[in-house]
Amino acid sequence: MKKVYLDNASTTQIRPEVVQAMTKSMLEDFGNPSSSHSYGRNAKNSLETSRKTIAKLLNVTSQEIIFSSGGTEANNWIIKSAVRDLKIQRIITSKLEHHAVLHSVLSIQKEYNIKVDFVKTCLNGTIDLTNLVELLTDNSPTLVSLMHVNNETGEILDLERVCAICKQSNALFHTDSVQSIGKTKIDLQQTKIDFLVASAHKFHGPKGIGFAFVRKGISLRPMIYGGEQEKGLRAGTESVHNVVGMAEALEISYANLESEKEYTSEIKKYCIAELIKNFPQTKIVGSITFYNIVNIILPFSDEKTSMFLFHLDMKGIAVSRGSACQSGSNKPSHVLAELLSENDLKKPNLRISFSHYTTRQEIDYLIKVLKTI
Repeated sequence: MKKVYLDNASTTQIRPEVVQAMTKSMLEDFGNPSSSHSYGRNAKNSLETSRKTIAKLLNVTSQEIIFSSGGTEANNWIIKSAVRDLKIQRIITSKLEHHAVLHSVLSIQKEYNIKVDFVKTCLNGTIDLTNLVELLTDNSPTLVSLMHVNNETGEILDLERVCAICKQSNALFHTDSVQSIGKTKIDLQQTKIDFLVASAHKFHGPKGIGFAFVRKGISLRPMIYGGEQEKGLRAGTESVHNVVGMAEALEISYANLESEKEYTSEIKKYCIAELIKNFPQTKIVGSITFYNIVNIILPFSDEKTSMFLFHLDMKGIAVSRGSACQSGSNKPSHVLAELLSENDLKKPNLRISFSHYTTRQEIDYLIKVLKTI
């Protein structure tokens, strides 16, 4: 059976060079990086070299990079710490955020009795920045938490403008950049974000490893208590081989960014053109969307929705209806529920996400299979 992977927003295929770097690290850097002997020092050196690599790519200091298990852990830590340690009294976010942010915000609201405001979202999937300005006229200590690239629609947030709005109001700005890091460049000296998170498996690295950027001068308490690892902010022996793999993946992604972006953009354009040509009433969700994600509503009957992904999977095609973190739920995506009419919400929708590994032949096969449904 032909196998076609079109779910890169959920996770990406690990690069062979990353596997090689991780294998080498597991064989050679097996010492505990907290140990003082040569084996420990070797592991520590690999850890800190990787941290410096990541920091250089983002134009920050290595002290501002804290390793985590991924985006979810980092988001939870930053949101809770902002309230607990920085005395934030209000959080402004949107209803389109990943549940790692939404559920964390609602939990903190209940625990600390803080105010939570949801910025308005437009029907095209964009954040209403005029409304954000209005919300920030309240001068209470505020954290703004808005994702850079929406994981379901691919809608892009104007980071520069949000940074300027937050700075004008003395609000802290946290962005979940899991979908964008490794796929676009963010210069954190130019873009004054206070907190940013990333996850390696979204840019062709290993699962179970990510990082948080915490701007210098912002003091947070540990996310995990114990030893002095990660400057005392995240106790536990570091996963050196995963960190090495993440740094290698990010470095390769940046080195090939323009060529892979151009190729992937062309694949996305080709896919959209073929979908509209073969299914003229196809609707695209969102307006200014990222180059590797397209979310579509297909002009099929409502009764085909429930078994739609199953049929594609049986033909070897991997796509999704939204976040993989919700794949066990029969409820419609909370993101699409905010943006679509009840009629459109019932129809089959697909989030198709591409990478430089995606081919035109795979898109042709997707179209061929969709015609049989």
